[in-house]
Amino acid sequence: MQRASRLKRELQMLSTEPPPGITCWQTEERIDDLRAQIVGGTDTPYEGGLFSLEIKIPERYPFEPPKIRFLTPIYHPNIDNSGRICHDALKLPPKGAWRPSLNISTVLTSIQLLMAEPNPDDPLMADISSEFKYNKQLFTEKAQKWTREHAVQKTVGESNKENNPNQQASSLKREAQKEEEEPAKRTCI
Repeated sequence: MQRASRLKRELQMLSTEPPPGITCWQTEERIDDLRAQIVGGTDTPYEGGLFSLEIKIPERYPFEPPKIRFLTPIYHPNIDNSGRICHDALKLPPKGAWRPSLNISTVLTSIQLLMAEPNPDDPLMADISSEFKYNKQLFTEKAQKWTREHAVQKTVGESNKENNPNQQASSLKREAQKEEEEPAKRTCI
């Protein structure tokens, strides 16, 4: 009962006062199965990306931390290929920092901060951590590439990657014509 009422309050707060760049919602009617999206931070390799996360709420919440993983692939030293996140706020003491006073909003905000400032001294991906420490330019290039490939919303015109100027010009004309014909149907990204 405590878990359900607390989750309802947290979800209400997340919908009325979400942290900047973060959205969270429940899937269907299951209050223990949530989804979230984090916008990649400005001046980070993840800028322009929209990253989806899965949040599973355990039976003993808030006495146990939520299980959170990235669904969108991300090139990061503290996030593995399965999307698992190495972060103190997601672990119980003595190794972790989870406390019942934390909530989903604060944990998502701390994950957003981890994206902006990786912790190479506590990695899940040793090779990426080493790259981050010793060849930051290469790390940044790879992280940006992954962001473009996996986290950037593609428009119809972007799906064709040929560099033919005539095709690009005609594609731009078609998009401009569509905008003139249907100005109310523009999509926000």
